[in-house]
Amino acid sequence: METPAKRVLMTSNGDDVSTNIAFHLAKHGCKLVMLGNVASLRSIVDKIKDSIEGSFPVELIGLDMESDSEQVFDAAVQKAWACCSGNFDAFLNSYTYQGKIQDILQVSQDEFKKTTRINLTASWFLLKAVASRMKENGSGGSIVFMATIASGQRGLYPGADAYTTTSAALHQLVRASAISLGKHKIRVNMISRGLHLGDEYPASVGRDRAIKMIKDAAPLGQWLNPNTDLYSTVIYLISDGSRFMTGTTILVDGAQSLTRPRLKSYM
Repeated sequence: METPAKRVLMTSNGDDVSTNIAFHLAKHGCKLVMLGNVASLRSIVDKIKDSIEGSFPVELIGLDMESDSEQVFDAAVQKAWACCSGNFDAFLNSYTYQGKIQDILQVSQDEFKKTTRINLTASWFLLKAVASRMKENGSGGSIVFMATIASGQRGLYPGADAYTTTSAALHQLVRASAISLGKHKIRVNMISRGLHLGDEYPASVGRDRAIKMIKDAAPLGQWLNPNTDLYSTVIYLISDGSRFMTGTTILVDGAQSLTRPRLKSYM
């Protein structure tokens, strides 16, 4: 797989998944601009600076992902656009909010609104802001969304009703926008990732139990490792090697979604 060395805008809440993706993108020569809570992202910048000699400086731009104002997102993307000398090669939205595991009847209105704003509304605003600039620049680009397998039909588990509902909409957004934006040479794809031990569902059943039971519940006998299991798929989707892929969701889940009923019964 060729080294991308791309100019990449990505969102992150400082979690293990996005932290390690950012690290490997920088390691492969990408210039990163990151959107989110600046205080939460400084540790990512420090890790890259201390571990990767000769890497591009990582730019941080503050963004409230719970905002319901399209102008807020457009302004943040404009700042990032300027940091990249007026061009993005790729945009990765890896900022998600799962919320705590709870019965659907216990989900408050405020919690549902928060989940919707972060997982769906923010994705919509960011897609429009990024794609409009890629169109104006005439260079096209790659847009990648990320969610867990709970966003799909095969990965449902109890207690994640708000998250699964809002993140499921991303699959349709990816397909619809791929049709709309293809004429501008903009590709839109999605990664549906497996669960790791830090996710809400494994955490809710207890770490020791989750480690023990996954050996029999999933085909590969393990949870996703955020350090090693995702970054190569991201690199592929932003590289020129995936230039004929758009409107596609790639499952990177160790077949957890195939055995979801079994996974639920074991947990």
